[in-house]
Amino acid sequence: MSWGSWGDKSMCPSGMYAAGLSLKVEVYGFVDDDTALNGIRLHCVDRSKDSSSSRDYTSNESNVGKWGVWGRIKWCPSGYFKSFQLRVESSQGSGDDTAANNINFKCSGGQVLEGDSTDWGDWGNWSPTCEGKGICGIQTRVEPPLGRGDDTALNDVRMFCCD
Repeated sequence: MSWGSWGDKSMCPSGMYAAGLSLKVEVYGFVDDDTALNGIRLHCVDRSKDSSSSRDYTSNESNVGKWGVWGRIKWCPSGYFKSFQLRVESSQGSGDDTAANNINFKCSGGQVLEGDSTDWGDWGNWSPTCEGKGICGIQTRVEPPLGRGDDTALNDVRMFCCD
């Protein structure tokens, strides 16, 4: 969806790639105005080390909505993120809009890692694969709180590939 504005790009340190994620999610039904997915945090590891044996990592995130709580970290069993797929609910008209709701990542080892968020909306297409590289950065589009309006929080995401 296109509500809100793009935040700053947030990149892994040089030589590191995203191999883990955690999501900030507002629990369904907590309030009358659900926002669902509020933030995506990438956890970056040294590409030269097998991420399943080493959990030395740094974390990065772009803009984040104000609602919800951060969930646990989910890791690729091996390797690092190569592509992603976003789940988005289309505009509900006069209903409660949530926009982005969940995210999947494909790991370089072939596994698919699914985020722990809601099942509202539809999965989009997979992004192009980072060939010979890995995902190393993120930028998010977040709608700020509207006060008495229908809040959506996270609306869209861009990922960046690095050599």
